[in-house]
Amino acid sequence: NSGLMIAQYTAASLVSENKVLCHPASVDSIPTSANQEDHNSLGSIAARKCFEVLNNTEKIIAIETLCASQGIDFLRPLKCGKGTENAYRLLRKSVKHIEEDVNTANYIAKTADVIFSREYLSSVEKSTGKLA
Repeated sequence: NSGLMIAQYTAASLVSENKVLCHPASVDSIPTSANQEDHNSLGSIAARKCFEVLNNTEKIIAIETLCASQGIDFLRPLKCGKGTENAYRLLRKSVKHIEEDVNTANYIAKTADVIFSREYLSSVEKSTGKLA
């Protein structure tokens, strides 16, 4: 069992991709209209890149949450803080502990579904009070 090594490589790759995507589109503007116009806004490209960064970031957070949950499993019977414990328990209702090497794509996708739901935030706020 190699743990979640490949998932962690995936997260690292997504972080690096985000760094590339954060290069401003505007620096690649070129003169247009027979050099009458010296720049383009490239706003649509910037918006598309932003969307990709946000999607990648969701996956990164899901991978980190999945890895953290696996780590918590190994530290039982110790308990987390109240908010973290509630979040962990809610996640574990849908995403079970991984016992052996498997393709983690479905685990990551399900983790993302859970952690970006209103129920996830509500489970934490039950013990911490309103966060957002």
